[in-house]
Amino acid sequence: MTQKSTFLFMLAGLALALPQAGEAFTSKLGARVNPVNSSVFEVVPKSSGDGQVFWCSAADYAQRELRAPWQARVYIARGRAPSVTTGRRSSVQFTLDPNAAGITPAPSSISLNSLKVGESMTVQQAYGYCSVSPFF
Repeated sequence: MTQKSTFLFMLAGLALALPQAGEAFTSKLGARVNPVNSSVFEVVPKSSGDGQVFWCSAADYAQRELRAPWQARVYIARGRAPSVTTGRRSSVQFTLDPNAAGITPAPSSISLNSLKVGESMTVQQAYGYCSVSPFF
């Protein structure tokens, strides 16, 4: 093989290994989940979203994409605010490593919708919200 063909072969392999735009992670409740940096990821719901969508989607991503164990804790790294990865109006950022994200773990609120920095649940607890039917 020539250097040029080796380079093209390696470039093609790299292109196949990178995630494609159409392959972004979508949670069981339909929210997009995008990495912000190496320790923080952002949940961006289809609409404004509620606590159920945010927690379920964070746990779904942590378990299926990051391979976090069920007993790992997922923490809110930034409360509800505009998305930094998509520009949409509503998102919440999460982390599995509060130290790397520069946040201090806090007691969790009684309200599922408080979404305050530092609140946490185990991946398993948060994933439980994926199967809870919303009230209409």
